[in-house]
Amino acid sequence: MPSPKKSPKKVLSFLMPALAGSLATLAFAPYDFWPLLLPITAAFFLLIRTETVKTATLKGLSFGLGMFGTGVSWVYVSIHQFGSAPPILAVLLTALFVLVLSAFLIAPMAYSYSRLRDILKVSTPWRQALLFTGLWVIFEWTRTWLLTGFPWLLQGYALLDTPFQSWAPITGVFGLSFLLALAATAIAAVIVSKQKKPAVFLATVTAALWLAALPLDKVQWTKPVKEISFSAVQGNISQSLKWNPNHIQKTISTYYGLTQSEWQQDLIVWPENALPFFYSDGVRVLEQLGNITKANDSTLILGMPVDDTSSASTSESVSKELRYYNGILSVGATEGRYFKQKLVPFGEYVPLESTLRGLISFFDLPMSAFSKGNHDQKKLSAAGTDITSYICYEVVYPDFAAKQAKGSGLLVTISNDTWFGKSIGPVQHYQMARMRSLETGRYLIRATNDGITALVNEKGQEVTRIERFKEGVLKGKAMVMEGTTPFMNFGSWPVLFLSLLLIFLAAVFTRRQ
Repeated sequence: MPSPKKSPKKVLSFLMPALAGSLATLAFAPYDFWPLLLPITAAFFLLIRTETVKTATLKGLSFGLGMFGTGVSWVYVSIHQFGSAPPILAVLLTALFVLVLSAFLIAPMAYSYSRLRDILKVSTPWRQALLFTGLWVIFEWTRTWLLTGFPWLLQGYALLDTPFQSWAPITGVFGLSFLLALAATAIAAVIVSKQKKPAVFLATVTAALWLAALPLDKVQWTKPVKEISFSAVQGNISQSLKWNPNHIQKTISTYYGLTQSEWQQDLIVWPENALPFFYSDGVRVLEQLGNITKANDSTLILGMPVDDTSSASTSESVSKELRYYNGILSVGATEGRYFKQKLVPFGEYVPLESTLRGLISFFDLPMSAFSKGNHDQKKLSAAGTDITSYICYEVVYPDFAAKQAKGSGLLVTISNDTWFGKSIGPVQHYQMARMRSLETGRYLIRATNDGITALVNEKGQEVTRIERFKEGVLKGKAMVMEGTTPFMNFGSWPVLFLSLLLIFLAAVFTRRQ
């Protein structure tokens, strides 16, 4: 039976990973203190480095609870403020969400590390650093598809706006995560190693990879071929009014009024669900918009929900049953439409719908019964330029976004982050959208309901923006880019292969010893 004196120390040992994880949020937008990830990741590595499988797994769970507990706390705003759940229920549901993310995305990484460490008999710190780094990146990648995917708080985003971001067009965001994890564990290995030479060598190689980013910044992977003029409109319609039938006319008038002097632009962009009614109810409005833009040789891209019976719109079925989509429509000089492929759980569809639908208002949010769009939809276009479009959540998927960007010269993303109020969620979302510009070497126009509406260049740098919670129009010139980046061609596979190689090397060096 353990001595009572050891209990506080044991409790503290499980609180430390939670503290480290909770501080990780400060490395991302809007705080942007990225160097903090080095001691945080090093601390997590050292905390599970020699622990038993059970203890390491529990500490991994603790780290995840801290990281997601602070990093995605904005979910509470959606559930309580807009889902009408009582505060206690909203806290419980948010805590459950955080627990699921931690249990399925972080704890398994710690479990896998400790199990493989024991099976492969990886005993020295520098080999353990290789094993930890490889698994860290692989498990970050699993966040893009496990449980439909939730690729939030990937470490690589913290290196945006640093000299080291120039690896992103080659490796994507996971390559930047690789750099951070390898550097953190290499430093930790140097500190705790009795055999300093191998650990110092690992740290030296890691430093060389970081320094290689400096000349890479001079490489221009894509080139501009022309520019198009655009106006992105931010209506700043309150979420409490957006779906109110009595406010629809006011919403239409707001967007019409803000666009009144912008019809001469090559491209006009309205945000996600700018028109808060179904396509079948808005045919006359769309015809009027089409006539105005066509007369000015302009194209308007806007978001609205679409009710559709066309079997060509989805790969799920060839039936003619009525389906609902979160859509983007283009009217005017060029016409087209795009249906969202990556849907938000509970926001756009309800898992276990027959059980959960109707339990609380949160599970009955407006527009929470959408179908998934087809994967091979035709691109939108404006002024002779093919455009890749993303609706809200889609822009957080690195490989999906890079694949979609092929064959286009410009990125456009529309969103309605009003669901998350004044929380940090929308700012994190914008940071991820900027990374997609950097990875693909393309300009990105972002139009949102209440911010952040912005123009981002091919280096992921913000050119201009409209601040949050302000009504306004962002106008400017966007360069149309030609060419592809290595990440567009190969995706995350090279980094995943390199991560597997580290695991293999950790095993091989151990056996040789």
